[in-house]
Amino acid sequence: MSNYEPNLTNPGTLGSPLAIDAGLRAYMLRIYNYMAAGVGLTAVVAGLTYQLTGPALLESPLMWVFILAPIGLVFFIGSRINTLSAGTARLLFFVYAALVGISLSILLHIYTSASITRVFFIAAAMFGALSVFGYSTRRDLSGLGSFLFMGLIGVIVASLVNLFLRSTGLDWLISIVGVGVFAGLTAYDTQRIKAMYDNGDDETTTGRKSVIAALSLYLNFINLFMMLLRLLGGRR
Repeated sequence: MSNYEPNLTNPGTLGSPLAIDAGLRAYMLRIYNYMAAGVGLTAVVAGLTYQLTGPALLESPLMWVFILAPIGLVFFIGSRINTLSAGTARLLFFVYAALVGISLSILLHIYTSASITRVFFIAAAMFGALSVFGYSTRRDLSGLGSFLFMGLIGVIVASLVNLFLRSTGLDWLISIVGVGVFAGLTAYDTQRIKAMYDNGDDETTTGRKSVIAALSLYLNFINLFMMLLRLLGGRR
């Protein structure tokens, strides 16, 4: 948050505490609205893909395109966010969310609808509580960043290794560690995103920050949900 001098004669003046608080609330609300819309779009696209294609897409090599395309797109958004217009960045975010929805339609072939719904609400409750903690805590969570990043790398490497080993024990361990990593990242990223706010930013800069922040929280939620589903989901 930028520095400011309190203006006691006009509390609504730009740079005053009240103006900054109002701006921060609007900034965070925009981020959570984008993130929630992205999650909703992912869920709708996953359901439609499952209903319209059935197992045909799952058994097609085309499925790999929908699995790998979001990875490339998220790196593109992250690397170009400072040059994209706010509208283009927002559009790419929703394209990414839709592509993730297509790839996650595979979950509907593996897990029962009831268990997916149950785990979704568990993940949402956890995410909400952790995000509130990250936003409101006075404790500096920046020291967790390196630790959580190393944990994330470990989860990715172990997941790739387990593609070949197909160990249920290792899969269980990865899921347990993954829940902890993405839970920590949710609180850490929320605090980091709050600190990114600057009431002196223009609308374009604020728009870009809102999109990249929403993308970070979206990824945390989706991965937290998937890790919990691997632990708690009922298989067909």
